[in-house]
Amino acid sequence: MHNFIPRVFYFVNDFNKEELSFLNKKIAIIYRNYEKTDLKQVIQLKNFCKKNGKSLYLANKPRLAFKLRLSGAYIPSFNKNLNINKYKNFKNFQLIGSAHNIKEIHIKLKQGVKCLFLSPLFETKKNKKFLDVYKFKLLKKNTRLKTVALGGINEKNITKVRFTGSYGIASISFIKKNDKLEKLRRILYGN
Repeated sequence: MHNFIPRVFYFVNDFNKEELSFLNKKIAIIYRNYEKTDLKQVIQLKNFCKKNGKSLYLANKPRLAFKLRLSGAYIPSFNKNLNINKYKNFKNFQLIGSAHNIKEIHIKLKQGVKCLFLSPLFETKKNKKFLDVYKFKLLKKNTRLKTVALGGINEKNITKVRFTGSYGIASISFIKKNDKLEKLRRILYGN
């Protein structure tokens, strides 16, 4: 288990060993399957991540994530339950969460998240309403938490992420195509 917050997060909804084997070990995995949390797959992911030195977060199930001794739980923006904050002070367990506006940021702060995903940064297939760099920076001013850019990140707009001042990024397709952490660091942070 890691006590630090990763800079790059990769969302998965099932366990695909071949796909995950190619990812840099510093890229954290978030298992997010809102239709059905397959316990068998979560345990397979846990074992894979432990063997490969990766952080694993479980979406919207902090109790199960804590019970399985995962790195933490990802609390989506639609989860408004304030009782989650009871998990915020456990050693080697982190709550991370997403928000789209100031109201949701305040809820995430009350829930005790340590890292905040602001989304969607750019236009996505599912969402034509997005923050872009300026609105992202305005929302970011409402918290001292580390912020992660999420949503619509691709080859054409990745360099704009640098201007948000975000701590990191989260994605599916972009990371799948650009899994080399060094390349991502150069694009995002210029080093």
